[in-house]
Amino acid sequence: MSVVLSIVVARAENGAIGVENTLPWRLSNDLQYFKQVTMGKPIIMGRKTFDSIGRPLPGRTNIVVTRNKDWRHDGVNVAHSLDEAVSLAAREQAEEVMLIGGAELYRQGLAAAQRVYLTEVKTSVQGDAFFPELDLADWRETSRESHPADEKNQYPHDFVVFERS
Repeated sequence: MSVVLSIVVARAENGAIGVENTLPWRLSNDLQYFKQVTMGKPIIMGRKTFDSIGRPLPGRTNIVVTRNKDWRHDGVNVAHSLDEAVSLAAREQAEEVMLIGGAELYRQGLAAAQRVYLTEVKTSVQGDAFFPELDLADWRETSRESHPADEKNQYPHDFVVFERS
């Protein structure tokens, strides 16, 4: 059985996903959702995304993609391409592998991804990292859950799951 490559991303209406290697919003719901959909599954991220998190995420096999052949960090597996990272993740016998960023890996992985867990953040923000619009000819929405802004969530947002059609 082949492994499903899924993307997990929070995206503003203008496509922004990050600014200066941080998230451009405070959304407690999204952090909880991220944990829920990734827990127990291998996660693949770029080195800059890993640096922004600052540590391996517990309860998940952490795979960091970097061009630097000498880069190492305790608690993570290192890969030097997305393909190598997916191969490492497949060895975990997982049914689903989660690509969690950043922008460069999303661009590389989108063509191979079978599922996208998209948090639609209902605002436009300044950003220097972006995620493209999904071509709805290639994707079908399978679920949507809407949440208002509140004291822990800066903007209204929807959790949307897309499957490749």
